[in-house]
Amino acid sequence: MSKKLMSVGSLKTGSYVVFDGVACKVKSIQTSRPGKHGHAKCRVEVASLIDNKKIIKVMPGHENVEVPIIEKKTAQVLSVHGSTVNVMDMQTYETFDLKVPDNLKGEVKEGAQVSYWVILDDKILKQVK
Repeated sequence: MSKKLMSVGSLKTGSYVVFDGVACKVKSIQTSRPGKHGHAKCRVEVASLIDNKKIIKVMPGHENVEVPIIEKKTAQVLSVHGSTVNVMDMQTYETFDLKVPDNLKGEVKEGAQVSYWVILDDKILKQVK
């Protein structure tokens, strides 16, 4: 579970952030001008990387948020069981199960190489190589 801190004002569209304990991708960010006695506010709209759920937060631009450190790894498919696959990591030879996303249902075959991401102790299948 590797994370680092970054200020809200320095986030860009497409960057990653942790809101409510969930890793998310920034879809849009809008920054308002600072008021007479206040700070600039940022309206951040994100989508969860796990289930694509939308979250909107408004917070001061100088506030710090957690940013996940995403590890991108490759694995080989050992077996396919419906909507889950058993894979073996190509570097550590560890075997584990991954859920197959809807957009990759027909593409995953035994013996194929896949790439997956490790985000906050979750492993997500991203593509078939």
